[in-house]
Amino acid sequence: MASQPQSATALTISSQTRDGVVILRARGELDLGSAPVLRDRLREATERPAAPALVVDLAEVSFCDSVGMSELVLALHRSEDQGLRLALSGVHGSLERLLLATGLHNVFDIHPTFVDAFRAVTAPRRPGRPGRAVTVPGGSSEG
Repeated sequence: MASQPQSATALTISSQTRDGVVILRARGELDLGSAPVLRDRLREATERPAAPALVVDLAEVSFCDSVGMSELVLALHRSEDQGLRLALSGVHGSLERLLLATGLHNVFDIHPTFVDAFRAVTAPRRPGRPGRAVTVPGGSSEG
């Protein structure tokens, strides 16, 4: 199998819309060098008119540092400001460790698989879901 030379921080993100839900699937390493790619795609997704929800599938992310996690936190704030439901799927490895260490695993709507996340964001809202009342440790108060 031939491989193409890629930078150590290669990240690709595919996007699609299904039943009005924006779906982003990330693949590769999410770090300082690749965070702008995710930032741009998340900003586009959270600014789409009439999109009720966003699922970010991270099952194929092989590494995530604090910069990558910060981009997800910013997307959460933007989605809340827009009234958009945001769910993460396939969280594992370094991202899972970061979310657990910071307590942010209680802030995000996290699901083991894309299918679970998609079902959650298309189901009617239930009280008690993560939302604005949650304070992000070490985060700013701006939204």
